[in-house]
Amino acid sequence: MEQSATLDVETLKITQEQFILGTQSLHLQRPGCDATYPVGLYGWRKRCLYFLLLLLLVTMIVNLALTVWIIKVMNFSMDGMGKLRLNQDGIHLEGVGEFLLPLYVKEIRSRRDSLLVLRSEKNVTLNARNSDGQLTGQLTVGPEAVEAQCQRLEVRSRDGGRLLFTADEEEVIMTTEKFTVTGSEGAVFGHSVETPLIRAKASEDLKLESPTRTLTMEAPRGVEVRSDKGSLKVSGRKDLQLESTEGEILLDASTVQLGGLPLGAYTPSPGQASREQAVYEVCVCPSGKIYLSPAGVSSTCQAVSNICLWS
Repeated sequence: MEQSATLDVETLKITQEQFILGTQSLHLQRPGCDATYPVGLYGWRKRCLYFLLLLLLVTMIVNLALTVWIIKVMNFSMDGMGKLRLNQDGIHLEGVGEFLLPLYVKEIRSRRDSLLVLRSEKNVTLNARNSDGQLTGQLTVGPEAVEAQCQRLEVRSRDGGRLLFTADEEEVIMTTEKFTVTGSEGAVFGHSVETPLIRAKASEDLKLESPTRTLTMEAPRGVEVRSDKGSLKVSGRKDLQLESTEGEILLDASTVQLGGLPLGAYTPSPGQASREQAVYEVCVCPSGKIYLSPAGVSSTCQAVSNICLWS
């Protein structure tokens, strides 16, 4: 028993010595290690990181607050923004709208109970273009004039069926039943005017006047000047000529008066008593001049032929 215990102790000692020697041999064979450093952010780097995180958080909060404020002020919704509504019919704008860039739309119309107003500080221009982008029509409303540039200008009735006014490069046509000029100076035409009828209102006078030139009225089948209820006056500063090349000039009235005719002198014969002259004779010179001569027993036109010599 003692011998076995002694062997066990010796065996244990040998085992301990082998473990120590093995451990020392392993420790000696381990290569040398570098210096170790601590892992993490310390000092001013840590403070900078916390400051950046705080600044990012503040920026996010400010952006979120501004987004909520913009949505509240602009009144954003699922249908549109503010007074602007989007639906299947198009865009509905309530109030005043301002467009800084060109607007391209198919149709612009107002509400049924309000007017459509286009307002600009300079002018309002409406352009029409073809498929190639070329300008085919333009309407400009400016502070001094309204200009329309197109091949043909048409004005139609309210229902859109009847043509009232049309203008192009060749002519201007008015198809209305009545054309009224209410200006105090009337209407001024630089060239000829062709019309089937010129008529004034029932309570006003009709006046055709040429202040510095002549007034000519021509028609292939005649010219009719008629006044149903009022008087008719034709006057001129110089000669007034009525000429008919193939027909006659007819003055059909109950009374025809020729005022302002020169009066010729007539000396009665010695046997005739002197009395107040009440009857005159109308004489015509070869030149066509008409004058008056006191009527006698016989014609007295030859007795005052000096009137014809003066003409």
